[in-house]
Amino acid sequence: MAAAGALVLCMALSAPSGMAQVASYGDKQMGPVNDKPPSLLNAVRIEQRLNQQLPLNLTFTDDAGKQVQLSSYFGKRPAILALVYYQCPMLCSEELNGLTGALQMVNFVPGKDFNVIVVSIDPSEGTDLAAAKKRSYLKRYGKPETANGWHFMTGTQPNIDALTKAVGFGYVKIPGPDGKLTQFAHASSIQIVTPEGKLAQYYMGVEYSPKDLLLGLDEASSNRIGSPVDNILTYCYHYDPQTNKHSLIVARVVQLGGLLTVFMLGGFMLVMFRRDYRHDDPPATGKKDERIKE
Repeated sequence: MAAAGALVLCMALSAPSGMAQVASYGDKQMGPVNDKPPSLLNAVRIEQRLNQQLPLNLTFTDDAGKQVQLSSYFGKRPAILALVYYQCPMLCSEELNGLTGALQMVNFVPGKDFNVIVVSIDPSEGTDLAAAKKRSYLKRYGKPETANGWHFMTGTQPNIDALTKAVGFGYVKIPGPDGKLTQFAHASSIQIVTPEGKLAQYYMGVEYSPKDLLLGLDEASSNRIGSPVDNILTYCYHYDPQTNKHSLIVARVVQLGGLLTVFMLGGFMLVMFRRDYRHDDPPATGKKDERIKE
């Protein structure tokens, strides 16, 4: 089973304090032209390691503060695995929103037919954040009785490294707005895992087809391995809009798009006014014209 990934470059603009993230033309500074992706993204990747066995002996902390081995979520049913971090400023929330929205249209039930396993790649994040995320997405899903099928985990750096290596999830720690290494450049994907703990399918991007998820879970439940998908990545990466030309391109596209909309709307209204005027005021006769001239 193959599914195409979405071509999106998701970049959050990190502006200095007190400045708008999208400035006017006068405030923009053109940086050096560079059509190549930032070298930082060379380490950000998703390697599709289908049929790879996950290290189920790894121990993580669940959203209730308990130490749990990954193996406790396998053996009977497949799972959907998402690697994120809970304080991610944009992409991770979009990924989990997309997953939750798709699962609302899937007849399988979390906790009964499959598990949702979300693991933070940030070892500094703790149980409180994991529990808050679980409450948020369980509420969004709208079925609180499925709480035992949603698992939001945190862990130590060695265990995170072992899991991300097995999945093929490459990411890089980067500075946040305060200059400290508190954020991550990473790509977005979810993985379907068989009851035996083997990677069966990858889905890229932040929006997922309910039909594909249903088929992927159904095949994985029988320990069948899917096919590679188009490896077009959606990135989450912060950069300075005053030194990277991508932000200027975005600003210009938005502004030109707004001008184009105004011109199109104005043209449409002008055509409609002329049509209404001609309909309401029929052409004058020759005699009427003579009277007017007199």
